[in-house]
Amino acid sequence: MYNKHLVFWSACLGLLLFGITLVTLGAVVMDLRLKFSLDGVAAGTLFSIIPIGLLTGSLLFGPISDRYGYKLMLILGCFGLCVSFQGIAHASGIELLKGCIFIFGLSGGVINGATNAVVADISTRGKGASLSLLGVSFGIGALGMPQVLAALKDHYVWSEIVSAIGWFILVMAFLYACISFPPAKQQKGFPLANGRKMFADLTLVLIGFFLFCQSSFETIIHNWATTYLTAGDHMEESSALYALSLYIAGMTVMRLLTGSVFRTVSPQNMLLLSLLLMPAGILLLRSGTTFPISAAGLILLGAGLAGGFPIMLGFVGERYSTQSGTAFSFVLVIALTGNMLVNYMMGLVVQHYGVQHLITVAFAEWLVMMLICSSIVQRLK
Repeated sequence: MYNKHLVFWSACLGLLLFGITLVTLGAVVMDLRLKFSLDGVAAGTLFSIIPIGLLTGSLLFGPISDRYGYKLMLILGCFGLCVSFQGIAHASGIELLKGCIFIFGLSGGVINGATNAVVADISTRGKGASLSLLGVSFGIGALGMPQVLAALKDHYVWSEIVSAIGWFILVMAFLYACISFPPAKQQKGFPLANGRKMFADLTLVLIGFFLFCQSSFETIIHNWATTYLTAGDHMEESSALYALSLYIAGMTVMRLLTGSVFRTVSPQNMLLLSLLLMPAGILLLRSGTTFPISAAGLILLGAGLAGGFPIMLGFVGERYSTQSGTAFSFVLVIALTGNMLVNYMMGLVVQHYGVQHLITVAFAEWLVMMLICSSIVQRLK
């Protein structure tokens, strides 16, 4: 028998650590460039391996979790993160570094998927609200780690910090080994055999494509908002980066409110609120020539985007309670594919037409999300 509260908080800790590792890896990019004499293009190519790893991990975790349980995947995910961080800290060659970065993405995809799926499984009511609270832990890691790293870099070299975080994650693997998790849902056979039926479920496919837009929307704002704000010398880079941190804060606070104050509000109404906040944020970002207006726009965008993943994954968990891992893999792979494709296309748009079209792409994605969401809600009635 497992303790629901213990499983939930252990999942939160796992996602917190994933957020910490993701921010840490981003913070040591310059150190890796210096160590391996990489130019900007080579560094960009190197870190493009991460999404491929995330996609692979998201694809694998679900069917394996449904067949063998979450404990195995969480332990392996933590072990993989530890190995990848030790390799990144001590790699002597670029090929080894590439392998470690892929393992990092693979393990991160496993941790992200398994923690969300197990929380959906243990939540008998309000799956979306519980998943929103889980998402808060990732936001805390992403918001708090830059300050921690800045303080640590005054006393330790970057490789020591990365290595220490890796060993700490290994401790988490031992913690998972000591905790009881829900048993495997597919005691015989392999879930992929029945998973093929998911392609025929139009509602699940629509949820996947909503998350395709959601994931890519989050990414283009995160990757291009600072460039947009600093274009034409409208804002200093330091102010733009601070505004971007408020975007993450808006998302984190809204998820906290969704899981607590708004827990009794229906998922459909929370989705409506989210989708109404998004255009308000886009318009403020479009018209913002001063820091307060631009920051307010990013906060509203963060709050508007907060509900997409938790609520939609909650719908998936309710619809596929006996194959939740495989179903989560299905929609997360679609979401990450959108993340990669639209972010690449956004780069082409910026290159050929200018960063001001970030607003155009954002509005287009919002309109598509509105249409898909309307269809999903109608089909779930």
